[in-house]
Amino acid sequence: MTLLTVMIGGALGSALRYALSAAMNSSPAAGMPWGTLIANVGGCLLIGWLSSALVDAPQPVRLGILVGLLGGFTTFSSFGLESLRLIQSGQASTAVAYVLVSNAAGLVAVWIGHRFAGN
Repeated sequence: MTLLTVMIGGALGSALRYALSAAMNSSPAAGMPWGTLIANVGGCLLIGWLSSALVDAPQPVRLGILVGLLGGFTTFSSFGLESLRLIQSGQASTAVAYVLVSNAAGLVAVWIGHRFAGN
């Protein structure tokens, strides 16, 4: 049951992200990708709130929303929650390293992938 709720949530989250990006990001040359930014920041806001609000919800519901829906909408929300949990558990230096490495490595990985594609 949990796998099914995560899959359904992921499909819905992905569709929502696509619709938001299609509506707001007319082209890569148009400047700030507002749809993506709103999805990432909004997803972080939602996962922060819902991870506490759904603490007593049945596991399939909680994971369907947190992992599926918000994971499909933005993996950035999971990144934000993981960073916050590191800080809350007294691992601030690990959180800082995680944030820096994730961003730097992510940008480098995108660039490498782009180069592998021949661009």
